[in-house]
Amino acid sequence: MSETPPKTGLAALDERMRDIFREIVENYLQSGGPVGSRTLAQAGKLALSPASIRNTMADLAQMGLLSAPHASAGRMPTHAGLRLFVDGLLQVGELNAAERGVIEGRVATTGRTVPDLLNEVSAVLGGLAGGAGLVVTPKRDAPLRHVEFVPISRHEVLAVLVFSDGSIENRLMTAPEGLPPATLVEAGNFLSSRLTGRSLEQARLDIEREIAENRSQLDAAAQVLVKQGMADWGGGGGEHRSLIVRGQGRLLESVEAAEDLERIRMLFDDLERKQELIALLDRTRDGQGVRLFIGAENPLFSLSGSSVIVAPYMNRDQEIVGALGVIGPTRLNYARVIPLVDYTARVVGKILDGARP
Repeated sequence: MSETPPKTGLAALDERMRDIFREIVENYLQSGGPVGSRTLAQAGKLALSPASIRNTMADLAQMGLLSAPHASAGRMPTHAGLRLFVDGLLQVGELNAAERGVIEGRVATTGRTVPDLLNEVSAVLGGLAGGAGLVVTPKRDAPLRHVEFVPISRHEVLAVLVFSDGSIENRLMTAPEGLPPATLVEAGNFLSSRLTGRSLEQARLDIEREIAENRSQLDAAAQVLVKQGMADWGGGGGEHRSLIVRGQGRLLESVEAAEDLERIRMLFDDLERKQELIALLDRTRDGQGVRLFIGAENPLFSLSGSSVIVAPYMNRDQEIVGALGVIGPTRLNYARVIPLVDYTARVVGKILDGARP
């Protein structure tokens, strides 16, 4: 069902319209269904008759802020209405001590690797928010200290990358058959001398140019190995990043109608498009703080009508290295999820430097 773009902003709503609009959205976020004028009148917060409420609801619908899923049903906020509510009327609080303690306790890094930590973060976010947790693993930007190639089999070589921060990454590579050990040593020494103190992305173009201009003094086999390694490790900065999604099953818990099930099916399809999701979460790198995408605001989820709340997490130098968030139906509890995502991102940023690679 298409939505009519809102004709006004919050400033054009009078006090009665604001009160009714706020009650409708808050009831919708709690129940997940359309809200009727009689329900609002019986709640007693508005001190208005059902007829008066109904007339104002019609005006809000005309503005593009409310819609009716069925002719006889009540009204529910459009995606544009939710955006107006979040930007102008939502009161976002702070997490209480118990909630902060749960997050800190669950993502404590003692004895854990970074993948273990981020898997736990995704699970915690999904569980506390009532949706699916999303975490994009950090982009590796640290300078290198040493590179070494270790033969594994006739066709496989393990590249050991030692970074200046003490972390180590192992990358499995396909190698030409019969590659002599001396070539592995030669390629490792060459890369170590060119990469020391520089990130893969910083050094990649210089190394490729040196080989192309025949200034490397590497034999043909070593050149092949080095070029393959640089293509695999530093080609675009995101190839070895992954998206961790936990809690998809929780999205099925509130399914009440066939159209809800179809929406969730489309959302599951969207979650399979991981590179596009990584790109979406990377948009948080443009600025600090929580970002919210509601429904069609993000083309990736325009059909499933979902909301995504994301925030970047940073290293000790306040550089953004990854992102995390929650995805779920548009009726997410924004007042709770926004501070939840924000606080979790800050906790992850503080403890990642102490986690083992």
